[in-house]
Amino acid sequence: MIETSADDTPAGAQTVRRAMAILRLVACGQERGVRLIDLVRMSGLNRPTVHRLLKTLVQEGAIEQDPETRRYLVGPEINLLGLARTRRFPLLTLADPYLIELAHQVGDTVFLSIRHGHDSICIGRRTGHHPIQVLSIEVGVRRPLGVGVSGVALLASLPPRESTALVAANAARLSVLGEKQEDILARVATARATGVAHAPAGLMPGTSAVAIPVPGPDGNALGAVTVTAMANRLMQDRYTEVVRQMRLAAESIARRYGETSDKRNPVAGKGSRVDGSGRARQAKGRAKTP
Repeated sequence: MIETSADDTPAGAQTVRRAMAILRLVACGQERGVRLIDLVRMSGLNRPTVHRLLKTLVQEGAIEQDPETRRYLVGPEINLLGLARTRRFPLLTLADPYLIELAHQVGDTVFLSIRHGHDSICIGRRTGHHPIQVLSIEVGVRRPLGVGVSGVALLASLPPRESTALVAANAARLSVLGEKQEDILARVATARATGVAHAPAGLMPGTSAVAIPVPGPDGNALGAVTVTAMANRLMQDRYTEVVRQMRLAAESIARRYGETSDKRNPVAGKGSRVDGSGRARQAKGRAKTP
């Protein structure tokens, strides 16, 4: 649901905020798109408001509508704007050698995801050498935190109060996806206790997935490393070995990130927080839930 605060608000600022929220919801639909009725339910806005925003975004090329399904998809203007920042994710750049090595070691598909606001976003994918690769999600996929093992791992790295608030903020979107808040919080609690988010039954039938957080300098996760495979490849002793290799990769990524962050941002480590984009921000207590 789209949140506004009482002091916010010139009407123009509120409109921009709502338009951006609609864009993020549309992005979750990837190539299949999102129905108007679901955008209304997930945003908490009334139908005329959502329709008006969509109409303007379509006119600007930020969103397009499939003429057959009537579903809304991210438009070409957004893709073109993104080309202006081809090096937007330094975390992926420095993590890539470790992702490639991990995929080679385990033989299965490896993903890197980050948290952005209330979502988890896949920013990298590398395939292994096993004949059957489980390509469960595409790079750029945006999902509410807690949907999928990567989102569970990211939530588990946060304090319980913060992760609970994020899940509650996503309630409308989770409902549309058929997810219950209590089920996600149970998965997060298990992942927090074990350090691993594991889905024995993955998004695709006969598959499995496991994710672990990449530790950040402030205790929160920089991202999450995920391995997806056929279910019989993530059982018993092999599961233990895969998780061990994942931990080594995550620790290497975290260490390398810390080294490069210190060079780019001398203030890092001295009362500052560094996010997944490589920017340092002065910390004033714990970061507020976005």
